[in-house]
Amino acid sequence: MANATSNDGARRAGPVRIVILGGGFAGVATARELERRLPERDVRITLVNRENFSLFTPMLHEVAASDLDLADIVNPLRKLLRGCDFFNGTVEGVDCERRVVQVSHGGGHHHELPYDHLVLALGSVTNFYGIPGLAERAITMKSLGDAVVLRNRLIEQLEAADFECNRSEREPLLTFVVAGGGFAGVETVAALNDFVREVLPFYRNLRESMLRVVLVHPGEVILPELDPRLGRYAAGKLARRGVEIRLDTKVIGVAGDDVELSDGTRIPTRTLVWTAGTAVNPIVGALPCAQERGRVVATEFLDVPGWPGLWALGDCAAVPDPRTGTRYPPTAQHAIRQGRTAGRNIAAAITGGVRRPFVFSTLGQLAAIGRRTGVANVLGVNFSGFAAWWLWRTVYLAKLPRFEKKVRVALDWTLDVLFSKDLVQFGTGRAPTVSHTHGEHGAPPAARVALPAGAGFAPVEGAAAQRSPVARRP
Repeated sequence: MANATSNDGARRAGPVRIVILGGGFAGVATARELERRLPERDVRITLVNRENFSLFTPMLHEVAASDLDLADIVNPLRKLLRGCDFFNGTVEGVDCERRVVQVSHGGGHHHELPYDHLVLALGSVTNFYGIPGLAERAITMKSLGDAVVLRNRLIEQLEAADFECNRSEREPLLTFVVAGGGFAGVETVAALNDFVREVLPFYRNLRESMLRVVLVHPGEVILPELDPRLGRYAAGKLARRGVEIRLDTKVIGVAGDDVELSDGTRIPTRTLVWTAGTAVNPIVGALPCAQERGRVVATEFLDVPGWPGLWALGDCAAVPDPRTGTRYPPTAQHAIRQGRTAGRNIAAAITGGVRRPFVFSTLGQLAAIGRRTGVANVLGVNFSGFAAWWLWRTVYLAKLPRFEKKVRVALDWTLDVLFSKDLVQFGTGRAPTVSHTHGEHGAPPAARVALPAGAGFAPVEGAAAQRSPVARRP
């Protein structure tokens, strides 16, 4: 039987305990690499995640816009990871001195998971920067629940506007604002714009001239991660499709149905999508190890200096790039490869092998901007139009885990060419029930109609449990 190091540094009998926090790109890549490299070892790998699935976030906007089914872009972690234990619960804290992770599940069951190696891959959360009214009114785009909430909201507003006789009430119902002109914001506003304009003919009392779709971005050009020429190309395409782009502008407050912008204007809307800020998970920020802008400082081997057995990767880690002297960007392609490197190095630490540093150059970046067009930079070469959109779909379909999901997504994309977008709202409310009671003195029986809690569609505030946690700026 293998020996593991106990908390006081002595050797103890038993399997080596590896705990991975987070079921995103980095966490899953680490677990799969460990499964591959330590199949016969006396090792116990446990992955902890709040959901029992791994979400393929690059396609999240397509779920919101009814291009893909809800289950197409999620993979059950129990199917992805056959050699790991899976804990479906919430991380409450990490005690690095005692080498235990505090977790909970089932609404009040608390546990401690001891570890010999701990992988921090908790990713990032939405940051509202303390902007008044934003946390209460905005829809985020970080989780599957966010995509469902946005889809429901779009359909709900169209349904309400179709039978709204007061013209003044239609303006906030049919105005949709997306804040943030990065990849998430541009892809979301493009998908949202295509969706509402394509389904509008099914609403007899609405006209396209009533719609207003606005993208608010604090910079001079959208998609700042790409070549400015691609950003301007994307802005031109969106503008010709009816998207109003407000550059050098920020959201500074939300009050009632009004979104207040930094240029002094107010936009009446009941749909505000926030993609303009992220922060490191608060669990990571509370750790005693060295940090840089909230991210755990890691070495080129992805371990954390001064804390043996602690590893950090993905969005929550500041990993040095030896070629530039800066830190690697928090992107999915980096997170996946960091996960593989961490898996190799943890296996090397257990078996006595040689660790390898993480070295990687960005292969390219792609964005879909709707209507079978996109923008891309691959190995320094810019693409735009249909070729970039085709490349976007090809690359992400190839990266989507599991053959079953690839087939489902490919089928949905094929059907999308033949049929119009679906207009079904998704809710978790149960159907109404009736409880009959006997009348007194020969009176006819009375019926009591009960609407179960949760019936109907919750507003943004009621969907908070489905969304990502929020970090506020002090």
